[in-house]
Amino acid sequence: MTMFSLLGADLLMFLRTWKEAHMSTFVYAFILSLSGLALLMVIIRVVQAMRAFLRARGRRLVTCPENHCPAAVELDAKRASFKALRGGTHFRLQSCSRWPEMKDCAQDCLPEIEALGQGCLVRSVVAGWYKGKSCVYCHKPVDNVADWTGHLPALMGPDAKTVTWGDVPPEKLPDVFATYQPVCWSCHIAETFRREHPELVTDRPARW
Repeated sequence: MTMFSLLGADLLMFLRTWKEAHMSTFVYAFILSLSGLALLMVIIRVVQAMRAFLRARGRRLVTCPENHCPAAVELDAKRASFKALRGGTHFRLQSCSRWPEMKDCAQDCLPEIEALGQGCLVRSVVAGWYKGKSCVYCHKPVDNVADWTGHLPALMGPDAKTVTWGDVPPEKLPDVFATYQPVCWSCHIAETFRREHPELVTDRPARW
C-alpha cells in the first residue's frame, strides 16, 4: 500500500468521524430547539389560561335580553381558563340572579359581557357612580378607588339609614343609585354606631 493510499484512507476516516460528530451535534441541537419551542408554547398557553381566568372572575351587572332588567351574573372562570389552555375562547355563565327560574336560558347576555369587558364588573359600575361625588355628611370625596380596600364607601337611603353597596344585591344597584346618596366609610361607621347605640352618643354644637 502506497503512501497516497494511506493518506486517502486516513482522510476518509477523518471525514467520516467529523461527519458523525457534527451530525450528532446537529441532531442534539435540533432536539433541543424542538423541546424549547414546545416549552415556550406551553408557557404561552398557561399565561393565556391565567389571563382568561382573571378576566372571567368577578360579578357583573348586565341587562337581561329576556326582560330588559338588570341581572347579576358570574362567568365560569375555570372553564374559560381550560378553554384558553387548549387555544380557544369560551365563556359560559356560572351563576345568574335570575336562576334557577331561568336556568335553561340561552345566555344571550354573553355578547354584552364580551363587548363591555371589565366595564360591566360590579366594582367598575359602582366606581363609575361614585366618580366625582362627595360624602353627604362630611363632603369629602369618595371616588378614590385605591382607598376602598377594606373600607368600602356607603350609601344613605331615603330613610336616612346607611348601608354599604356590598350589602345591596348587585341587580338592585341601578334602582338604589337613583334614590340613594354617597357616604364615606368613616361617616357610615359613625352613623351606624349612632343609630344602634344612641344612648352612648352626645351631640355637641360645632365650634366656629
